[in-house]
Amino acid sequence: MRRCAIVGFGCAGYHAAEELRRRDPQAEISVFSDHSLAPYNPMLTTYYAAGRIPFDAAFPFGGLPEIGTRLRLDLRPNCRVARVDGKNRRLLLEGGESETFDSILLSTGAKAFAPPIEGLPKDRTFLMRTMDDAQALRARLSQGDLKRVLVVGASMVGIKVVELCRAAGLEVLLADMAGRIFPLSTYPEVAKAIEGRLTAQGVELRFGCAMDRARETETGLLCHMTDGSETPADIVVLCIGTRANTALVDPAEISLGRGITVNSRMETSCPGVYAAGDCCEGTDLQSGQNLIIGLWANAGHQGVTAGANMAGGDERFDGNILHNITHFMNMDFVGMGDNRRTGRDCILGTPDKGLYIHAVMDGEELAGVNILDSYRVSGAVKNYFYRMLKGKGHALEDVQRGVLLKEGLTPSFIRQLEGRT
Repeated sequence: MRRCAIVGFGCAGYHAAEELRRRDPQAEISVFSDHSLAPYNPMLTTYYAAGRIPFDAAFPFGGLPEIGTRLRLDLRPNCRVARVDGKNRRLLLEGGESETFDSILLSTGAKAFAPPIEGLPKDRTFLMRTMDDAQALRARLSQGDLKRVLVVGASMVGIKVVELCRAAGLEVLLADMAGRIFPLSTYPEVAKAIEGRLTAQGVELRFGCAMDRARETETGLLCHMTDGSETPADIVVLCIGTRANTALVDPAEISLGRGITVNSRMETSCPGVYAAGDCCEGTDLQSGQNLIIGLWANAGHQGVTAGANMAGGDERFDGNILHNITHFMNMDFVGMGDNRRTGRDCILGTPDKGLYIHAVMDGEELAGVNILDSYRVSGAVKNYFYRMLKGKGHALEDVQRGVLLKEGLTPSFIRQLEGRT
């Protein structure tokens, strides 16, 4: 009987377990987790903190006991793994015990990055990544005594925190060292349009600076910013970014970049040890580089691939493209591709009303695209992007073309996306 271990039970871990069980009904699958919750979507934690969804809605695969029964898993909640001995395919547990397996999947995810800030007390500092983070912020907001919040990090998570704080009637300052909102996804003109809409809804923005230090006063915190300014706040929410959870592995045994390095089979440099999800790198199809692609769907694809191969298969996952889709404060934003690449700008609509698309063409290839207020076109554009990068031509399929025409794209603009002027 095949013995398999899954360390970390999020999106990647769940999909690996499901695929492994589908392919090998007899396998013994042990799942180690440092908490007792079922797999949940980290992007839904802000919705729970805002009271927009109930607690159970953040768990798309069901409760932990039900998952364990359905997939016949040996669940080990609150069982922390201290180290992975990859050469011997052995897990060393914090209690001193060890267990050996035929294959091991590391799907330990990522954690919120929070640099130390001088004078910032822990009871006034919040993160937003885990359900514990969401519960802590929700409990603090429910006390009803807050007036002003400083959110550091103009990320997809940061803007959702801004949204829930504004919905609670609080003053909000959003700050980031970058020069604009969503700096890894937006083009400057699109960022300016989004920032104008946020300002109109009462959000104070400050770019090119971050928080340097803080001190407590009789009325709350006084936050000193790196540009020399000061701002009062009752609490600070840090949404600066994430770091891959790789502490379990020995870099002399399992190769690391910014995350665990894997091949297209999701296998690490140590045979029989796999990695999937936010703890590992993946291939960016556009650049060919190994990057951490922290997307829910990407984690799912990597998990399925790892699970199939742990069951004796030979499946491959070529990679993904950088893309983000988010809805916030009565607007939608979609970003795809590398916003650092330059080329010919192709623009449809205006950012002040209805559908607005800003695409950049590098020769005949789509280099990147920003979409405002029409997430429904994103699926067709993303599908086309994939096909183009995999060498399947520069022409949209008829179904994709029909979707884009229905959503308001003009034939001439579609020709530009296809590289035809």
